[in-house]
Amino acid sequence: MPRNSPAKLEVRVAVPDDVNAILALISRAYPGFGNYSAGQVLGQINNFPEGQFVAVLEGTIVGYCASSRIDEAVALAPHDWTTITGNGFGSRHDPTGDWLYGIEMAVDDRQRGLRIGKRLYEARRALAERLELRGIVFGGRLPNYARAKSKVGDPKLYLEQVQQGRLRDPVIGFQLANGFQPIGILRNYLPFDKESDGFAAHMVWRNPYVDPNEPPAFRVPRGVESVRLATVQLQARAVSNFAEFVKQVEYFVDVAADYRADFVVFPELFTMSLLSFETETLSPMAAIDRMTEHRAPFVAELSRMALRYNINIVGGSHPTRTHDGSIQNVAYVCLRDGSVHAQEKIHPTPNEAYWWKIKGGSSVDVIQTDIGPIGVLICYDSEFPELARRLVDEGARIIFVPFCTDNRQGYMRVRYCAQARAIENQCFVVLSGNVGNLPGVDNMDVQYAQSCILTPCDFPFARDGIAAEASENIETLTIADVNLADLTWARAEGTVRNLADRRFDLYRVDWNRGIRAEATLPEPRAMKAKGPGGG
Repeated sequence: MPRNSPAKLEVRVAVPDDVNAILALISRAYPGFGNYSAGQVLGQINNFPEGQFVAVLEGTIVGYCASSRIDEAVALAPHDWTTITGNGFGSRHDPTGDWLYGIEMAVDDRQRGLRIGKRLYEARRALAERLELRGIVFGGRLPNYARAKSKVGDPKLYLEQVQQGRLRDPVIGFQLANGFQPIGILRNYLPFDKESDGFAAHMVWRNPYVDPNEPPAFRVPRGVESVRLATVQLQARAVSNFAEFVKQVEYFVDVAADYRADFVVFPELFTMSLLSFETETLSPMAAIDRMTEHRAPFVAELSRMALRYNINIVGGSHPTRTHDGSIQNVAYVCLRDGSVHAQEKIHPTPNEAYWWKIKGGSSVDVIQTDIGPIGVLICYDSEFPELARRLVDEGARIIFVPFCTDNRQGYMRVRYCAQARAIENQCFVVLSGNVGNLPGVDNMDVQYAQSCILTPCDFPFARDGIAAEASENIETLTIADVNLADLTWARAEGTVRNLADRRFDLYRVDWNRGIRAEATLPEPRAMKAKGPGGG
């Protein structure tokens, strides 16, 4: 008999790979309640990695609790769940917050006898003690209140009778047994919670190891989480075959790797050079079909380079027919661990929609990398602030913007919007564009670009919010080191705190994951002349 055997039940910190299992658990634990999106759970994990726990029984996730740090003035004041949790993403996490706020607790009904909920509460309590927080606070559901409402009336009276033992409530009873005490009633906490009639008990546990009369003095350490970013401002040029194009791309990957860059990003539509060696003029649809033939070998080469040169490659974008038959403009991101990710352009420009029949994608989500979560917004997408906000809610701290513009006006639209995205989301934004001419390839006749690496505008960052920028309209590689820890500091203690100061009580971004259908898209307007009209 072996002297040591693996634990059957463990409580550990949740990781991004747990997201699907967590969603399955919540679906079992709260049937009929509706579930999170994968992006919301990913946001909870990415925004405060050490605050999310899972209970794992013989390889299966049977419990989950999510938390964030919140300032006392917010945590102990009246609030609702949507506002205090940042619409469920945990994006209001404050690294200087003095209370741990409970966002979610879910336990598999089939495993109730294993005290999983108690174990998760203990893990949360241990975290609060280790971080020397004042305590834990959350809104506790009142699942038996709606049935008892006609007899007891006000939810305060219901809560008092539960405390006195005259009424039974499975949730509040469990929380009382685990050392939590109510300090009031939260109204309209979860309006869709019909069993609780929208009410919740405002529950707290106070850390006995922290003096409640001593003012907190949490500060974000000015540490270093250095990331080296490289952006390729690529000369559009004719090539004689696929191998020559790959050689050109590999040259820049090699150079970026020699500089030990963590990421290298290429421009939007930079693969259109693959049409330059066609022997006959192709119609727009024939051109798309030919680009689709190049997709698999192109992605395979990018993945090979990422592995060989140990660098994460944001592969600009490539127009192609996707598996469902629609025509998309897709960024392929090949990571140095060998994984390949795809991000469709959400908003095709009028020219793309008219000439190439490109359809907008239906999802934008962060991509998990060894440096942390990143996002990709292809050109025109950078001009829609909702997309960048969603990526940052999911935890992105770097957003890559491959673009293709033919004149200065188009470029400046992308540039100004990208700078706004960096400021309003307190993140880094990296632009990569094409330069030069590509005669004989429709919509790629002339190009204008000044690729750059943009920052928020505050004390830790570059004076003008520009970490680095290329000279206009020349082929070059631009590199800069950025410090992700500066973002953490700025979000918590900066001159302005755009993410923390959002008015969730007035507005939020909701993502509609409905099925994309042609009938729901506006008809493209007739274009008078060809041209990319980028950005």
